[in-house]
Amino acid sequence: LRHWLGLHAHGLLSSLGRMASRPLASLLTVTVMAIAIMLPVALALTLANVQRFSGDVQASRQVTVFLHQDIGMDRANAIAGQLRARHDVATVTVRSPAEGLAEFRKMSDLAPALDALDGNPLPAVLLIEPADDGAAVAASLKPMPEVDVVQQDSVWRERLSAWLELGRRVAWVLAALLGAGALGVVGNTVRLDVQNRSEEIGVLQFLGATDGFVRRPFLYLGALHGLFAGAMALALLALAGGLLQPPLARLVASYGSHFGLQGPGALGAVALLAGPLLLGWLGAWLATGHHLRRNRPART
Repeated sequence: LRHWLGLHAHGLLSSLGRMASRPLASLLTVTVMAIAIMLPVALALTLANVQRFSGDVQASRQVTVFLHQDIGMDRANAIAGQLRARHDVATVTVRSPAEGLAEFRKMSDLAPALDALDGNPLPAVLLIEPADDGAAVAASLKPMPEVDVVQQDSVWRERLSAWLELGRRVAWVLAALLGAGALGVVGNTVRLDVQNRSEEIGVLQFLGATDGFVRRPFLYLGALHGLFAGAMALALLALAGGLLQPPLARLVASYGSHFGLQGPGALGAVALLAGPLLLGWLGAWLATGHHLRRNRPART
């Protein structure tokens, strides 16, 4: 076990030494991989934040029912009870005119004007969460005599949902293409290193070194390129988020809301480090395997 650990420690340290001996080439390789990794991740995070800001358009199908102003709270609660008994309605929340006025006062700059009113002009409102099809529920409520207006924003929600789904597909396609590009970059870097050490590799093979022994330092080299690229991608994402957050906060505050960008989180950060590491390891494994298969010493 001590010998095995010593071999891996030697491979790791020798790979770090080779990267340190060529800092510019290593930095360029890591930077190209980091940008290739960051772009699809940034797109996916942007889509996730847009979906969160829009109120989770995938799940939100709320139908807002404005009753006539002369409908009292007793009748509004009775209508809500009837709607709760329907199989196509999940939940019904009754909002009184006083609650609506208080919420409107918080969300607008018209508080002085509202105070000048003789009475409350707002009607009772029913907030309905459909169990399935919100459009069908909204259509069935419009003929009711107590109902004044039925508001259901399914069209723009469906369109935004479709755009978000398209964006996620684009992110996956970009991740696949740029991941293949990053694989090629690290594979080519390791291939050049293998060619520069081809005579040393030939001597080791002639002396009986196994493929695993020969391949080990190059695998560490590829994995380290991937790990550093993942760390740089995380740093670039944090930098981009820090630059975008202040103007976004001012924009959202102008709408009377509060919103902060969410990053990849702890699990996402781990994945963003482990994924490029495995990608670099795979590129190095493919490059060294190709060389070892084509350049085996002849046995006499």
